[in-house]
Amino acid sequence: MDKYKRLFSNTLIFAIGTFSSKLLSFFLTRLYTEVLSQGEYGITDMLQQSGNLLLPLITLGITNAVVRFGLDKGVRKSDVFTTGLLSLFGGMVLLLLISPLLGFVPLITDYVWLLCVFVFTSSLRSLCAQFVRAQNRVKLFAVDGILSTLTTILFNILYLVVFKFGIVGYMFSIICSDVLSVVFLVIVARLHQFINIRSLDFSVMRSMLKYAIPLIPNTVLWWITNVSDRYIVSWVWDESYTGLYAAAYKIPSLVILVSGIFMDAWQISAVTEEEGRNRFYTKVTSLYSAFLFVMASGVILVTRFVPHILFAEEYYEAWRYIPLLTITVVFTCLVNFLGSIYMVEKKSVRSLLTALLSAVINIVLNLLWIPRYGVNGAAAATLVCYLVVFIVRLLDTRRYVRIQWQYPRLLVCTGVVLSQTVIMLCETPFWLVWEVLLFGGMLVLCGKDLLAGIKHMLKR
Repeated sequence: MDKYKRLFSNTLIFAIGTFSSKLLSFFLTRLYTEVLSQGEYGITDMLQQSGNLLLPLITLGITNAVVRFGLDKGVRKSDVFTTGLLSLFGGMVLLLLISPLLGFVPLITDYVWLLCVFVFTSSLRSLCAQFVRAQNRVKLFAVDGILSTLTTILFNILYLVVFKFGIVGYMFSIICSDVLSVVFLVIVARLHQFINIRSLDFSVMRSMLKYAIPLIPNTVLWWITNVSDRYIVSWVWDESYTGLYAAAYKIPSLVILVSGIFMDAWQISAVTEEEGRNRFYTKVTSLYSAFLFVMASGVILVTRFVPHILFAEEYYEAWRYIPLLTITVVFTCLVNFLGSIYMVEKKSVRSLLTALLSAVINIVLNLLWIPRYGVNGAAAATLVCYLVVFIVRLLDTRRYVRIQWQYPRLLVCTGVVLSQTVIMLCETPFWLVWEVLLFGGMLVLCGKDLLAGIKHMLKR
């Protein structure tokens, strides 16, 4: 199959499995904001984000290596999966030993046990799902995503609406869905056949850990970039603002949702497709960046309307934080795309250094801007650090792949979404007219590349 068509096909399959699950989370925001107060919603968000921080620590970042080494044809799959499983269970022992220290973290003091269970089930599901993906069993990956969506809906209704368990019910719905997902993948993919401790090739284990361990601080640093602002907002203001910030982030997360589907497919193509890499990367980059900016412009356009549908009334003011966060996620996606080059080249240390730069900039700007500008200060700080890292990675990755970026279009598109943001936040007279005109301009700027890219993939 042609590499463009394979990328398109895999993206479509991942969309079926992933989009339903992620879209569910997006539309369930209304339910969450109805049954949870701003403070409770802020706590659930902090629990999830804290879990996301602990995941790479207790697994030694091994899921990243599972994907990368699982795609290598010369590596035995049982070595990959067994290494992942051993790393995970070793990390869980460490988590249980340090769990008393987690009780000193604000907001999660009363939920340490819940956090530990969440981390274990999430890491186990991630390991199984990523191993299936690394085997190129994308259809099974998609089916698992659909089933996960259905079970999450059922458990949300059961624990939040029927039993009214609040914070515990919110977390338990995710935990139970993850457990069922693991059981499904183990049975259908016969994952137990890939557990082979006795004949484990320790050279593969060493190579995987050598690749994965530098990604631990890398993941932690990106977590700091993405989440430290919520802790500082909670510290400077209070958890109700954290709840508003978390709710606001749900809408621009649509951009990350679609980007994540593409990145799942792209990682496979980036590793397996070697012929004509520069041209391949250039064409995909042009299409991908055009799509990101069009989607971001559309999200900013509807910023004032969507919260009426998705949020309870007390959360409506969260709209003020959506435009800046939307621009931020565009550059988040572009940074992640360039990060795939480091993954292909196994340059995890270079990924680490750029993540360190991002974290330092983010913390400094958060401390300066959040006390002065509030929640939008947090969004602006994150935007600036991602812009800086995007520029650094763009220059650095040229030593591996020569992507021909359309710099004039990139600058103009950035200017359009920034203009939309200023108009929206300043509530300029006839703001809706201006927003529609700017969105139309974005379509003109990017429409040609979008149509050409889609026709190119479909034709092949």
